[in-house]
Amino acid sequence: MRIVQTFTGGRHLTAQQLIELLPDVPQATLYRHLHKLHEGGIIQIIDQRQVRGTTEKIYTLAEQGANLTKDDLANFSREDHMRNFLAFLASIQSDFHRYLQQEHFDLEADGVSYRKASLYLSDEEFSRLLQAIRSVVEPALKNQPAPGRRLRTLSTIFIPQPEQKPSNHKGEGE
Repeated sequence: MRIVQTFTGGRHLTAQQLIELLPDVPQATLYRHLHKLHEGGIIQIIDQRQVRGTTEKIYTLAEQGANLTKDDLANFSREDHMRNFLAFLASIQSDFHRYLQQEHFDLEADGVSYRKASLYLSDEEFSRLLQAIRSVVEPALKNQPAPGRRLRTLSTIFIPQPEQKPSNHKGEGE
């Protein structure tokens, strides 16, 4: 995760630059994790250049498609899900970092918001909520760039709590 966070803000880094930025991470460990992150699609190679007889790769966070298909989801292992979720979070963090790097920013005026709300909903209520959100968002997805329009990112995460299994044993004193 520290390697991924190092790329936030749209940074493009070589392995050597990562070594300099993360001096407490052993070089072999960094290279191993860099390879795994590339293999897993979390980071991508955006350029390569010859340096003293070897090829130096320049990495950045991969632009992950936030919309996975049912087939993608069905074929992912737990580790695949976690890796993609961490990439999604890193992408959001990178967007927010870029926003904060502006000389002037006003979260309220710009409509920046991050909140966590816990909702008790039945499956039917949750389905109605999703339909209501889609009915508002889908027309806006069709908008094209135009004067006066600013690209804004909407990220949603719905995570249900694990279902509680009823306990079959009685506590002392019952």
